[in-house]
Amino acid sequence: MVKAKYQEVLSLGEALNIQNGNVTEENGILKIKGTANTPYEKDILWDKIKEIGGDNPSDIMANITVADDSVYARHTVKSGETLGKIAIQYYGKASKYQDIFKANSDILKNPDLIHPDQELIIPKL
Repeated sequence: MVKAKYQEVLSLGEALNIQNGNVTEENGILKIKGTANTPYEKDILWDKIKEIGGDNPSDIMANITVADDSVYARHTVKSGETLGKIAIQYYGKASKYQDIFKANSDILKNPDLIHPDQELIIPKL
């Protein structure tokens, strides 16, 4: 029953390719465990848990670790994206594009010129 309630969280975990995943249900509590690639992916999972169960859900216990804690996320540029749009996605503010540009100065020479399929580091702020 609890597993069905949090099915969207489990599906999201699969879509994010969470590693070492384990899901059990004991005494009405769903226990999930796994390793996200980046802190951003962990945040996405926690946001979905809170969306379904509230800010402090008592029917789920999640132990999500992070494989790469050196960055906030890694982003593959898609056609039509700008650093401002990417900054909004990860930080909620377009002005944070400068932080992304600085973190990728080895591959970016102009913040107005990015190309599809470039992999960008999204730094922790």
